Amino acid sequence: MKKTNIGITDKNREHIAEQLNKILADEFILYSKTLNAHWNVEGPDFHTVHIYLEQLYNDQQLIVDNVAEKIRSIGHYALGNLSQYLKVSHLSEKLTSKFDSQNLFKELLEDHESIIIFIRENITPIAEKFGAEGISDYITGLMEKHEKTAWMLRAHLN
Repeated sequence: MKKTNIGITDKNREHIAEQLNKILADEFILYSKTLNAHWNVEGPDFHTVHIYLEQLYNDQQLIVDNVAEKIRSIGHYALGNLSQYLKVSHLSEKLTSKFDSQNLFKELLEDHESIIIFIRENITPIAEKFGAEGISDYITGLMEKHEKTAWMLRAHLN
């Protein structure tokens, strides 16, 4: 493959790829946990929650793919296996053993909020320190998606 020449130094692209791979790991683990919640949710609100979780994991799958492609677009390889994800993720792969909507939503909310915080910490450095305004804009949009999902999850909680 031809060398990436997009106006960002090799060193800066490497740092950005490291941060994006951490986001990718978080996003993939969140995808897996959301899928697990979808499969195993129980309770009187099962049907509604089951359908909502399906929407969330489908949205999450697209996010995972887009983050991986963003990493490739700057000339680096995306992490691609669970052991790599677990080494760099800020999230735990474990999901509650109580599969009612309140427990599941609480745990998924915590994960979304963790991703929001990590992304927020990277927006300015990626733009200003590493000269990647477009990637900074991209992760800002990603953060906003997580903020909306967090709000919706929060609204379900007692």
